Order: sequence, then structure tokens, then C-alpha cells
Amino acid sequence: MADTLPITDVELSAAEHDFRLRVYPAPQPDGTVLVWLHGGAFMFGDFDMPEADETARQLARRGTTVVSLDYTLAPTDAIPALPVPEPVEGMPSPEELIASYGGDRARAPYPVASLQAVAAFDWARAHAAEFGGRTDAVAIGGASAGGNLAAGAALRLRDRGAAGLLAQVLVYPVLHAVLPEPDDELAAILAQQPPALRFPPEATRAINANYLGGASPDELYAFPGGHRVRGAAPALVVASEGDELRPSAEAYVGDLAGSGVDVEYVKERGAIHGYLNVVGDVTAARTADRISRFLNERAAEANA
Repeated sequence: MADTLPITDVELSAAEHDFRLRVYPAPQPDGTVLVWLHGGAFMFGDFDMPEADETARQLARRGTTVVSLDYTLAPTDAIPALPVPEPVEGMPSPEELIASYGGDRARAPYPVASLQAVAAFDWARAHAAEFGGRTDAVAIGGASAGGNLAAGAALRLRDRGAAGLLAQVLVYPVLHAVLPEPDDELAAILAQQPPALRFPPEATRAINANYLGGASPDELYAFPGGHRVRGAAPALVVASEGDELRPSAEAYVGDLAGSGVDVEYVKERGAIHGYLNVVGDVTAARTADRISRFLNERAAEANA
């Protein structure tokens, strides 16, 4: 049973690119399965960053089997536009971020990672029972750029008429090619933050254009914000209070609710962008609790 299964890697291919999954079986599975995508400005990140590995372990301990994606990253052309990261306790160092660029790995812009997210969901649903999961209790989620990929994949699955997507979980996601302006409250919070923790407009424009690779910024599956999304899977959206991306998350909550989609929104007070990358962070543990509860509530409704 799942309590004896090790963490394993699986090789897959989609959109003419190879990628990997890493499966974290829950020691005491509650039937839920979460396909999880890390962030990293679409350009960097891997299985081992805390936002991927530690998040998966936290959720597995709570009963959810996690299928983490090492998806094909976008090209690195936008790196010169990014603020130089400063050391932040618990987060990856600048050297670790540079190493995660993976200069020797294949890269591709949209829609490759988006299509791989759908392929990962299909794999997870087909294999859920092997890890104590239910085929009707498979969700998809991610953080930051991974939240974008998860939201886009959820809409692809909706339009494909795919059965079985339990829910979508979006943690401090970027959902608009051009970020909505912060209100006065958020602007005051951001003004107190060091530049390396900010997403200035020139940086987000470069990151998002780099990911699009020539595709239209109005492309639904690339940046779902600002679109009608009726029929999308129920959503849990978690934003950081002190995050330049918060207006994007909050606007998408409005899109979901206005389209008749069940959505739960949480603003983590005092949190900044990327807190899932801080091992031992109390907000990260609280977010894991929220995700576990949300998935179990949705699974219970699906099984009613």
C-alpha cells in the first residue's frame, strides 16, 4: 500500500519535449491526489527547490499524494531584466538560483509547459489508485508561475471535456500578462520591501513576454486573468499580503466568482511572495493545512 511506497521519478513526453514527474505517495492516503507545479518565473526551478519538494512532503504527510512536475522551462532571455536577488534566510541563494537555470537542459516557450501539465494530470488520474488515490479526486495546483500553469491547464481540461479534475489550487499566482496596479494599501507595503523582493513592471513584462515566445498575451491558456472562465474547476486561491502579484490573484478570484465558479480566497497576512520556499515557515505549514482541508472537502462532495 501507499505507506510502503518510495518517492519515485517517472519519465514522460508531451508537446514534443521530455519531462519528469516525481511522485510523493502519502503514507496514510486520504484518496486525494495533487499535481503540483513549482514557480520560478517560468525560467528556473526544479524538483529540489522547497516550493516543490518541501511542499510535496508537507501535503503527503497530511494524506495527499503529490505528483510534482519538472516541466520544460522557458528560455532564459529575460534573466537580465530581473532584480539581483539578495540572500533571504531559508530561501534559495543566488548561486542556487543560477544553478537551477540548468544551462544544459532543453527549453521552450508557451505552450509546452502548459501541455505538459495536462499530460501530468492524465498520468496522475490513470495511476491514482496505485498510490491510494481516487480517480475522481485528482486536483492540479502550483505556486507563482506554477499557479499560472495550473490555471491554464484547468481551463484546457474544461475545454477538452475531461472528467475528473477535482479542483485547482493557485498559490500567489501570476495570471495576467500585465499585472493590475496595486492599491494604496499594497503600494505602501511594497515600498518597505527591498528591491530584490519586488516585481517591477519592466521585469514582469520581460518574464511574461519571454514565456509567451511570440504568442498573444490575450491567449486564454497562457494568462487566464481577464477572461470568462465559466465551467472551470472549483478553486482555492492563496495570495501573500506583501506581494506585487496579489492584485492578479484577487482579480482572478473575481473572474472565477463572476463566472459562477466556486472559489475560496485567502490572503496570508504578513507573507511575501515565495514563502513556500522557506523551509519551516509557519505560513507555508498553514497553507499546506488549507490545501489539505480544501481537497478533502471537495473530495467528500465528489463522493456524496
